[in-house]
Amino acid sequence: MNKSIDYEKEFQDFLAKDDHLGKMVHKRAEKFGNSKVAVRHKAFGQWEEFTWGKFVDIIDHCAMGLLEYGVKEREFVGIFSNNRVEWAVADYACFSIKACSVPIYQSNSAEELKYIVNDCGIRILFVEKQDHYDKAIKILPETSVEKVIIIDHRINYDKNNSKVILYKDFLAMGSKSGRKEEVYKLLESGKTDDLSTLIYTSGTTGEPKGVMLTHKNWLAMLFATGYYIPIIESDVNLAFLPLAHVFERAWSYFILCCNARVDYCHEAKPEVLMQFLQESKPHYMCSVPRLWEKVYAKVMDGVSQMPPKKQKIFNWALEVGKEAAYLKKEQKPVSFGLKFKHKVADKLILHKVRDLFGGRNKVYNCGGSAFSGEISEFFFKCGVLLLQGYGMTECFVITVSNPTRNKFGTCGPVVPLMKVRISEEGEIQATSPSQTQGYWNKPELTKNLFTEDGWVRTGDIGHIDEEGYLVITDRLKDMFKTSGGKYVAPQQIETLLKEDIFFEQAAAIGDGKNFVSALIVPSFEQLELYCQKHGIKYSSREELVKNPEIMKLYRERIDARTESLGQVEKVKRFTLLPQEFSQENGELTPTFKIKRKVISERYKDTINSMYRD
Repeated sequence: MNKSIDYEKEFQDFLAKDDHLGKMVHKRAEKFGNSKVAVRHKAFGQWEEFTWGKFVDIIDHCAMGLLEYGVKEREFVGIFSNNRVEWAVADYACFSIKACSVPIYQSNSAEELKYIVNDCGIRILFVEKQDHYDKAIKILPETSVEKVIIIDHRINYDKNNSKVILYKDFLAMGSKSGRKEEVYKLLESGKTDDLSTLIYTSGTTGEPKGVMLTHKNWLAMLFATGYYIPIIESDVNLAFLPLAHVFERAWSYFILCCNARVDYCHEAKPEVLMQFLQESKPHYMCSVPRLWEKVYAKVMDGVSQMPPKKQKIFNWALEVGKEAAYLKKEQKPVSFGLKFKHKVADKLILHKVRDLFGGRNKVYNCGGSAFSGEISEFFFKCGVLLLQGYGMTECFVITVSNPTRNKFGTCGPVVPLMKVRISEEGEIQATSPSQTQGYWNKPELTKNLFTEDGWVRTGDIGHIDEEGYLVITDRLKDMFKTSGGKYVAPQQIETLLKEDIFFEQAAAIGDGKNFVSALIVPSFEQLELYCQKHGIKYSSREELVKNPEIMKLYRERIDARTESLGQVEKVKRFTLLPQEFSQENGELTPTFKIKRKVISERYKDTINSMYRD
C-alpha cells in the first residue's frame, strides 16, 4: 500500500456515492433506464438480456412479493440455485426491503440445506432446478420453510402443494400487490451498517458457520478489490464461480457498481465454461486454480507431442511474450525490434491461448486455494493476466495482485484498508472494515475467530516477503508433523502434483507417520488415452489403478513433479484410487477443498497399508 494515500478518506468518499447495495442498483436504473444492459444469462438455451430498467423492475416486483409473504427486516431468505439473473434479483430484492439473503451452494445435499435453513430460520426459499426442488420438498416437514419459489418452470412439481409457487406467478403477485411505495420507504431507510447476508462457510473442519456481513463490509471489499483495476462501462464480467461464494459475489457487485455488465454462467463446470467464454468474451472473470491447472496441463501435453521444430517455435514465442509482458508490467518502453518479434510470436502461438478465453481478457482473478507460480507465469507470457488474491469469507479481501504489482507464487500485496500481521506461531491475522462481526448464532466460535484486540485469525500460515507480497505456506489445521518431528505442508505437495495432466486430485498423508504418502485420483480421461496408445488392457478402473505399468508411470511423474521438495516432503509411497473425491460422499466442500479428516477416516485401511513394511 502507498502510505502517502489516505485510503480511509477515499473510502468515505466512495461510501458517499454508494453506501448500500440495494440503493446502488436503483441509482443505476435511474441513470441508464433501458439504454444499457446490466446482466445477461442463458438459463433457457439462448442469451437473454436485461437492461438496468428491466432488471430493477423485476427486483421491485420480487421485493413486493416478499413483503406480501410477510418478510420482515433482518429476516433470512434462502437462495438455492445456480448462477442466473433470478439469483441476483432475489438477492437485491432482499436488500431493498432490509431483509437478508442466504445463498446456499447449488451442489449442497438435502442434509446441508436442512442445517442452514434451520440454523437461521428460513421461511421463504428460492429453488432453481429439479434437484433443488426435490431436496427442499424432502426437508419441508423438518424445517420452518413456508414457501418454496420455483425459478425454472419446466421442472416437475406438486401443483396442489400450497407451499409451492412458480417464480413467474410470485413476481406477478408482487407486481399487483401495490406495495411499491412500501419497498421504496424501506430502501430509503436502509443504512450501510445494516446486516445484508449470511454466507455459510463450506466447512472443511466441521459444520458450516453463517458469516454475518453488512452492506459496509461488502463496500469495503469492493473498494479494496478494485482499487487498482479501472473498470469501464463497456466491460463484461463472466460470473462463473458460484454466487454463494464471497469471491464471485463481491466481484459481481463491483462490476455492477462500476456500471459494467455481468454475464452469468449457469454451471461451474470447465466444459460449460469454455463454451461460455467463447460466447461472452469476458474482460474479467473470477476463477480457481484447478481451472488453470487443467488448461495448462492440456496445452503442455499438446506441446510435448509436437515435432521438435514446432516445440522450438512455441518456446521462442513464450520467451518473447515473457520479455514484452515484463516490460509492460514494469511500465517500461518496448523496443521496435521486440514489438515486431512479439507481433510474430502472437500471430504464431500466443493468441491461440488467449482465444481459448474469448480473446478480450483484461484481468482474471484467481483464488480459493494454493496456485502454482509456474502456471500463472505461463499465462502471463501469453497475455492472460491472472491476478492471485487471498481472503476468507470472514475478512475479504486481504491481499490481491494488480497489473503492476504481481509476483508469481505469492498472493499479492495487502489491499487498501487492510492491516496484516504475522503471529508468533506464524499465523496470518488481519483487520479491516470488511471483516465480519461474527458467526450467526455461534458466540463461542465468534469469540475464537478474533484475537483479544479484535483481529481476525485466518488459520493460515504464511509470511510477508521483503517486497511486501504475502506468501501462504498452508492451513494451520492442515499442517502435519511426521513421527520424526518435521512439519509438512500438504497443499504444496498437492499443488505440484496437480500441475501434471495425469493427476485429477491428490491428498498428501503423513501425520504421525515416518514418511509422506499420497492418495492419488488419476485423470482417467488422460489415462485411458495413454492405455489406448500403449496397448494396455483393463476391464475396470479398479484393475487399471493396480496395473504395474500404470504404477510405474505415476511413480515417475510424482518424482519429476516433486523433485524440488526437501527429502522429508517427498512422496515415498502412493495409492491410485478408482473414483474421485466428491461432495456427495462428504469428501469435498462445495468449493472443492478436500476434507482431510473425512478422507483420512474413509481411506484408513488404504493409508495403513502404505505404512506396512
